[in-house]
Amino acid sequence: MGLSVPACEIRPAFTDEVEQVFGQRVSECYQCGKCSAGCPVCVDMDFPPHQILRGLQLGMEDVVLNSRSIWLCASCETCSTRCPQEVDLARLMDVLRQMALAKGIKAPERDIPLFHSIFLSSLRRFGRIFELELMGMRNMRSGHFFKDVLLAPGIFLKGKLGLLPPRTRGRRGLRRAFAKIRDMERKTP
Repeated sequence: MGLSVPACEIRPAFTDEVEQVFGQRVSECYQCGKCSAGCPVCVDMDFPPHQILRGLQLGMEDVVLNSRSIWLCASCETCSTRCPQEVDLARLMDVLRQMALAKGIKAPERDIPLFHSIFLSSLRRFGRIFELELMGMRNMRSGHFFKDVLLAPGIFLKGKLGLLPPRTRGRRGLRRAFAKIRDMERKTP
């Protein structure tokens, strides 16, 4: 399966820009496909991870930054772990999302940034993810009030879903880290 896209501008400088921010050469990827084979969300992506990397190697800025794939990446790091060249593809996807946002490119689905926002809010407040809140807030704020509601009882009965937020040590340190990030973002033009 090849990278099948409409005609687009090839911009080699884009590859250099990404490598400078990423801190690793994307040319090290030789397209073995192990990242895509292990990716748990690859089936929902418009381009599998190795093809995103190939598009990046070719300087296909519009294709890469406008893809759904960079937004659907779960940052689980399976791809990074499987890569024989040790390309940190999960971190690269973060870099590409940041670059897309900086260029005014929005996620193709509005629920993706909403999920990220709720996820980080839960992490900031509890030091871990409170899944019940994450599901409830996502459903309420997206307007999909009953999405996956029938899954909750089964997950709860298996002990995988708590009714109360997790107790976590070191939450103050995490809050300080979020405050530093927020301060850095304010200082960045």
